[in-house]
Amino acid sequence: MSTSSRPRRALFAPFALITSAALLLTACGSGTDGGSDTQAAGASQKIPTTDVVSSLGTDASAAKLLPAGTDSLSLAVSVGGTPPGTSYLEDGKTLAGQDVDFAAAVAKVLGIELKREAASFEAILPALDSGKYDVGVGNFGVTDERRRTIDFVTYINDGQGFATREDSKLDKITDLAQLCGLNVATGAGTTFEATLEENKHVCSDAGEKAYKVQTYSEQGAIWSSLQQGRSDIVMSTINGLRYAVAQQEGLKFLNEFHRLDVGFAFKKGTKLAPAFRAAVNKLIVDGTYDRILKKWGTTGSAIEKSEISPPELKN
Repeated sequence: MSTSSRPRRALFAPFALITSAALLLTACGSGTDGGSDTQAAGASQKIPTTDVVSSLGTDASAAKLLPAGTDSLSLAVSVGGTPPGTSYLEDGKTLAGQDVDFAAAVAKVLGIELKREAASFEAILPALDSGKYDVGVGNFGVTDERRRTIDFVTYINDGQGFATREDSKLDKITDLAQLCGLNVATGAGTTFEATLEENKHVCSDAGEKAYKVQTYSEQGAIWSSLQQGRSDIVMSTINGLRYAVAQQEGLKFLNEFHRLDVGFAFKKGTKLAPAFRAAVNKLIVDGTYDRILKKWGTTGSAIEKSEISPPELKN
């Protein structure tokens, strides 16, 4: 698009601040980067607690694909999001979220125990490589860069999108050059940060001032930076942003930018991947998969079948 048609710095009018309680809800962990590739504004809506997992039984054909002697695995969970991302229930210790449900369902199908541990999003992938954890979840997008050191087993399709304040003049973002001169808030260690940093040249190429990437380790900080005018736009997960806009006044979802497959993450060369793939495909066939997606309002992220480390989607 021509430089004359690119939106310049967003103009904002005052609106009510997100409540402190809501911000605390999003800041209680890794924040989908303060947490995962999942980030959403704080909201006081009740977290879904429908049980869609406990009735599942072991599937022998999937379980036999596990390495011999596997009866339990350590699971790192990125915490700090709001639905569909992982957060704590009111008891302050029970984890709930789409990733948690999928992990629990797979464990049921494979007949194994998962020893969960909350971890920061940016720490999980390196910890898998070191052997600290067997598997990690946190809405990890499958990218070619990550596939060099991590194996994935896909279970949904999510991706990258943009949201801003309702009174912003920003519109659909189809080219990162539209961000030139703006402050873009996102999570540390995410695919969003990588995408933004790798494409800063689009502004200098067009003779424009570069956009500034503002990274945060807590979701609450991301959204307070937007509401206080320190950021102009947020780049995060499609599902997380849609949830934020649906539940929080003063925000608007702009558009999807780039779709990515999302998967369980493992150390490169893992022997667990075939069993996890078979378990996810079992969930798709028996209807549990759809029930999990409906619970979290993410039916638009359904996949037809699970794959092991597929190439990054380039759409």
